[in-house]
Amino acid sequence: MKKKLGLIVNPIAGMGGSVGLKGTDGEDILEKAKNLGAIPIAPNRTNEVLEEISFFKESFNLFTYPNEMGEDEAKACSFDPIVLGSIDKGKTTSANTKDAAKEMLKLKVDLVLFVGGDGTARDIYESVGDRLPTLGIPSGVKMHSGVFTKTAKIAGKLIMMLLRGEVTTRLAEVMDIDEEAFRQNRLSAKLYGYLKIPYEMQMVQSVKSGSVPTEKEAMEEISWYIIDNMKDDYIYIIGPGTTTKTIMKKLGLENTLLGVDVIHKRKLIALDVNEAKLLELIQGRKAKIVVTVIGGQGFIFGRGNQQISPKVIQKIGKENIIVIATENKISSLRGKPLSVDTGDIKIDEMLRGYIRVITGYTKAIIYKVV
Repeated sequence: MKKKLGLIVNPIAGMGGSVGLKGTDGEDILEKAKNLGAIPIAPNRTNEVLEEISFFKESFNLFTYPNEMGEDEAKACSFDPIVLGSIDKGKTTSANTKDAAKEMLKLKVDLVLFVGGDGTARDIYESVGDRLPTLGIPSGVKMHSGVFTKTAKIAGKLIMMLLRGEVTTRLAEVMDIDEEAFRQNRLSAKLYGYLKIPYEMQMVQSVKSGSVPTEKEAMEEISWYIIDNMKDDYIYIIGPGTTTKTIMKKLGLENTLLGVDVIHKRKLIALDVNEAKLLELIQGRKAKIVVTVIGGQGFIFGRGNQQISPKVIQKIGKENIIVIATENKISSLRGKPLSVDTGDIKIDEMLRGYIRVITGYTKAIIYKVV
């Protein structure tokens, strides 16, 4: 008997990332994102996964929702999906996601594959709880939950392993933050529940962990190293995070903890910028990117800093990327490599290999990036 695979796509997930809106929860924010030129990223992520599993598509039936919630991508990848329910095309909502998940619960699908971020994971959890295996494909801005694969391509292998009975399941945390507080530079995360996911440690991301107070001295050492080595002929793009915030604090500059800021000659020239503004600022100028490692997950690009887009990274170059992290944060990875998930396969390939990570004023390590 054929297995049943459910597919739910949140077509607006992640659209606020590159334009600096830190999410797309709410109609007003979505409209603002569109006005700023945001484009959907979920369709491409969905296509990547479907292409990975297309070679064994005869072994399962694919159930999905209409139009942009999965049907379009499935047909574009030569699948013949079984389409459930109905939606108002171009006006998808959280309720549509919940309805789709409930339909798949009734059908007792073997796996619900969803494309989105933490908000989508919440909707899935509220509809199915831990009664069905689920797996998230990262497409949102906020991805604090532990229910996502590291990349869309990795998901293909994990799906195949589950459908063949070659992998076990485990409960993983569904976390989400208050987007409005997020935009006001306050991080307020909450545990909503647990989803059952197929689990292979190297294939799924961990729940995001934060810095601890004992790291203060290490962050200050790193900050002074960065400041003392700044060159006046470069502009510096400072990514989000507590470690990078310490740099701004030492310089006495206003900053956005959860956004991207730009400095030149140790002065602030742009606050909380989006992709378009970054591309404007680096045009014809030399620039460096300073990013930190997400504790517990190991991502340096593609989680919470989508403003630093593939276009920005390509223009600046790998040689001008500065990665900083305390030794405790590196230790929290337990030997797992650093990760990138920019949404552009060529840029991800460019960033692969080994990179220098600054861990103190006179300390650095060479660490693998996958």
